[in-house]
Amino acid sequence: MLRLLRQWVKKKFGAGLPFLLRPHEMGRSRFLAARFKDPHASSPFKEGLRLDVDYRLYLPSRSSGKDSLPLIVMLHGCKQDAVSFAEGTHMNTLAEEGRFAVLYPEQSKRANPLHCWNWFESASLAGQGEAALIARLIDQVTKRRPIDPRRVHVVGMSAGGAMACVLAVRHSHLFAACAVHSGVMYGAANSPVQALAAMRSGPSAASIGEARRLAGVADESGVMVPTLVIHGDRDKIVNPANADQIIGQLKDRAESIDPRAGALLASGERRIHSGGRTYRQQEYLQQGRIVVRKVLVEGLGHAWSGGDSRYEFNDAEGPDASRLIVDFVMQHQRESSPIVAARTG
Repeated sequence: MLRLLRQWVKKKFGAGLPFLLRPHEMGRSRFLAARFKDPHASSPFKEGLRLDVDYRLYLPSRSSGKDSLPLIVMLHGCKQDAVSFAEGTHMNTLAEEGRFAVLYPEQSKRANPLHCWNWFESASLAGQGEAALIARLIDQVTKRRPIDPRRVHVVGMSAGGAMACVLAVRHSHLFAACAVHSGVMYGAANSPVQALAAMRSGPSAASIGEARRLAGVADESGVMVPTLVIHGDRDKIVNPANADQIIGQLKDRAESIDPRAGALLASGERRIHSGGRTYRQQEYLQQGRIVVRKVLVEGLGHAWSGGDSRYEFNDAEGPDASRLIVDFVMQHQRESSPIVAARTG
């Protein structure tokens, strides 16, 4: 009956009256699957050029085109995909509770056999390559969906955490906040061999120096993205030393971008028991504002804390990293709309 009514309305009134043709889209939640094709990719024959990326987008129930939802961008780790990352982290459940959208870009096997984001490639480190492709995807989704561009946040796990660091430096105008779980600092490596070495032992002194140089170039037009760093102190795949290196880089970056604001000052460390484990939390403040938060989870290996252990790289014991992340990023919003992602590829 409803289908016949739509046909009659369309025949009588044409393409108007969309509220009759598409009755009330403010219904169930949606977990959409799509592919983004980069409209700015100039040549399919350019070496290393990525033309497209698959993704999933979660929109909470009762949302409509009139909304202005926060967006969390979730970058999975190696051997993961969008669906397993969503299920493992329970982020869609929190999105339903807190009424925000979640975007899950998905690395292809063609680009990396282990589905790792190529955070160490020179193109990405320059803000181009995969980093630019993800940034353009975010830009398109923000424009086409009911998203508030002032409340876009990037989150990553492991290789996804390393890519989140890249995006927060090279495409900082897109993001209100960032969270890095078991990740590696921006510029820690520029080859697969260096990447493995940095993961195992932390970046070398030479890599840290090069990363400082690269970040300094990006600072010229960058903004400081408030960041939460989470790591397990028993991580055997990505050494916990990497968390300290991320903190050090963020401290240098914040002080470089706005020297007048003064140094980042560390608060006292708090030990908090949650979900069967204890974690140590420390804040880094600039003019009384929390710019960086560090959470080191005691006894946690290379896994998403508080995740669904049916999926690889998830640990069911707390604390619940997803809730810690949501609580942190939702405190932040950009003061103005973001600058459109870079057009070079």
